[in-house]
Amino acid sequence: MSQLTITRREAATGPVLEIAGDLDYASAPELRDSLDGLALADGQLLILDLAGLDYCDSSGLTALLAARNLAAERSAHIALASVPADTMRILSLTGLDRVFPLHSDASTTDVSHYRAG
Repeated sequence: MSQLTITRREAATGPVLEIAGDLDYASAPELRDSLDGLALADGQLLILDLAGLDYCDSSGLTALLAARNLAAERSAHIALASVPADTMRILSLTGLDRVFPLHSDASTTDVSHYRAG
């Protein structure tokens, strides 16, 4: 098992959380704690960069949904970037690949895509 690490940085579109390691029952509260202190403004895009994610279980999926709910509460947007193949399979099986916007990497996200035209 890999220890979860969450690195926060700012992009032009909003906050980026780089999530690496195992996102599971034991570590999902760490992601929720990171979300609690997150400054996220109306119209911003929260990017969860999963390039370093080694494992994600149902508790991890629930934490990702909590991030989505937080973005919605703050009238912001969310996207998952660099989703590993194993996690993409889980997202597809659960239908969450239709709930989250998915990007090949964090640099390909553009908040204007999420604004109503």
